[in-house]
This record gives sequence, C-alpha cells and structure tokens, in this order.
Amino acid sequence: MKNPEKPNIPDEEVERIFNILSKTTPKTGYYLNPDKEFTKGLIKSLLVNGKRYGYWACPCRLASGNAKKDADIVCPCPYRVPDVKEFGCCYCALYVSKDVADGKKQTRSIPERRPTK
Repeated sequence: MKNPEKPNIPDEEVERIFNILSKTTPKTGYYLNPDKEFTKGLIKSLLVNGKRYGYWACPCRLASGNAKKDADIVCPCPYRVPDVKEFGCCYCALYVSKDVADGKKQTRSIPERRPTK
C-alpha cells in the first residue's frame, strides 16, 4: 500500500473530473449517476484512491494496494458492462444506463460479481 492516509482532494479537482466525465461518458454509451452530489462523492473517493494507490480503485470495494491484484477493480472496471446491462448501474452506481440517467429507471443494490478469494 502506497499511502494509507486520506489525501486532501480539492473540490475544484472533483468538479473538473465531474465535468470531463459528464462530457465523455455518454459517448461510450454510459452515463454518470444523475444524483450529482452522490456522483461527486464517488469521484472524490476515486481521486483519493488514485493518490493513495496510484490507480482509481473502485471506492465501493476494498483495494489491496497492489495494482496487479486490483486490476479488475480499477474504474471503470470490467464488471461495469454486465452490471449496467443487467441492473442499470455498475456496482458503485457511478455509471448508469440511459434509462437511469433519464429518470425512467431507478438504481438498486446489485450483487458483487468480483470472485471471492
């Protein structure tokens, strides 16, 4: 583990990443969760993990600090595709389907796809 302390992430950095992701994700067929405060909280957690570990580990999963072991939980993770397709959102609900983004469908808890060790 690189740095176990919680790094300070300025609100301006969160806003900058939020704006970038808001513009780029729809081009990939995914959307950010429409709850802006929730989404910004997740982005801040990704940035914290980025400073802590050197990669954007999913904020809703326990990262080991080993990039190789955590490769499957680096955002956007490979579970995003089946999760959004089946449930309308990824595990942490950062990325959602168009129906969720448009308010036609609600997000809900989804099962963990990551294999347990």
